[in-house]
Amino acid sequence: MEAGTVRVRAAFVERSTGELVLGPPKSKAGRRVVGIPEGIIPALREHLATYVQDEPGALVFPGAKGGPLRRSGFNTRTRWVDVVKDMGMPGLHFHDLRHTGNMLAAESGAGLKDLMARMGHDNVRAAMIYQHAVRGADKVITDAINKQLQARDVTDEMPAG
Repeated sequence: MEAGTVRVRAAFVERSTGELVLGPPKSKAGRRVVGIPEGIIPALREHLATYVQDEPGALVFPGAKGGPLRRSGFNTRTRWVDVVKDMGMPGLHFHDLRHTGNMLAAESGAGLKDLMARMGHDNVRAAMIYQHAVRGADKVITDAINKQLQARDVTDEMPAG
């Protein structure tokens, strides 16, 4: 929390037998450090204080008995459907939050490698989807170049002093 980051080192995978196994992320790029926006930290602190055991290795989103939260029980455990309906966003899926975060990252003007690192992807395909979705980034770049050119024009036109 002090660094404003989360370190992704492992992930739970649900096997066809129903067994949950903790192991490395799907790809090498999945092991990463991701910055947490300052505006989210107060809500995260409240969540940790309310729902997370104060011990090393405690899960941020624990199941009913403190163990891993199964995908199949997520909506019930979190009352997700009711919560998003109350927010006026029925039909919002949890994974949509990742998509939104990736879109905001792409809109920041971050380069492809930086987007891939943040998303935990080791191939360019997914990151390119987000970059293409925010083609408006070219306008931001164009406007920034234009500002630089205008600043030079003003400097060139100033009388020598």
